[in-house]
Amino acid sequence: MVDISTNLGRLELPSPVLTASGCAAAGKELDNYFDITKIGGIVTKSIMLDARAGRPTPRMAETPSGMLNSIGLQGPGIESFLEHDLAWLRERGARSIVSIAGNNVAEFGRLARKLWGADGIAAIEVNISCPNVANRGLVFACNLGSAQEVMAEVRKNAPSGIPLLAKLSPDVTDIVEIARGVVEAGADGLSMINTLLGMVIDPVTLRPKLGGRTGGLSGPAIRPVAVRAVYQVHAAMPKVPILGMGGIRTERRGAHFLCAAAVVTPDGRERVVEGTIEGVLTTAPAGSGGFGYDPIFKPHGFDVTTAQLSPAEKNAISHRGAAFRALAPVLIELLG
Repeated sequence: MVDISTNLGRLELPSPVLTASGCAAAGKELDNYFDITKIGGIVTKSIMLDARAGRPTPRMAETPSGMLNSIGLQGPGIESFLEHDLAWLRERGARSIVSIAGNNVAEFGRLARKLWGADGIAAIEVNISCPNVANRGLVFACNLGSAQEVMAEVRKNAPSGIPLLAKLSPDVTDIVEIARGVVEAGADGLSMINTLLGMVIDPVTLRPKLGGRTGGLSGPAIRPVAVRAVYQVHAAMPKVPILGMGGIRTERRGAHFLCAAAVVTPDGRERVVEGTIEGVLTTAPAGSGGFGYDPIFKPHGFDVTTAQLSPAEKNAISHRGAAFRALAPVLIELLG
């Protein structure tokens, strides 16, 4: 078998294939379809200090060669993540790159401190660039000073010896300036790029299709932007490790998940799969589990909301599960 092991700075990986943050939560769903320990690592969905319901629905809108998502950093909060998701990844034997996101500089520091003593963390991705938050001012990566301040705070508080990756936004005039700044502030490497901020207008209603108005553009449409950004940063700082995403194919045979469940194979082919789930919205919330619209959404074929379903039932009907089932043969082919 061909040796496809690689390294991201001092982080050694058995494969250059990693999940993109936000696409596969903490990897449990993916593990139903292939062995997640065979890929380089699971980059978790960005986790915040407290539980977060996310932005209002609708949260997705299709665009030519891509899609907009407006999830809004929905998640269970760091304590629940450490107790359940990270513990599961550690028990499973997967390499975990924990992605964190904060509302302010101090919160990033508190998140980093929460990771002290947590076993099974291969690296930390500092998400300073998610464009889906309601307050545009939270995109620290769009301002050099803010980006450096966050990275310095995380470096000061993060567990020693664990690599830090700064996730950069393409929505800047000079991405090299931001990249150089966060490295000087303590980043060991870079994750790039995050989605591009965009908007879709419904031609019938003449209003934004997304409940949060704007969203992050992902998919094949952003590939040229991602390639340009990686090229510029690598040319300026050739010794800084870069975790590339956004439809990129590198000479190191890199293969990366994209946010729309897309895969770029080593020969450059792109595969995009989608999944859907249908149902009705109720007026009375039911169920204590889930986030966002889960307590008021009844999938077709069920007399309860998704918040009341068991994990197995959720997986059987989930749109992500459908996408992963379609994606599994591609990954099996890719991983040999």
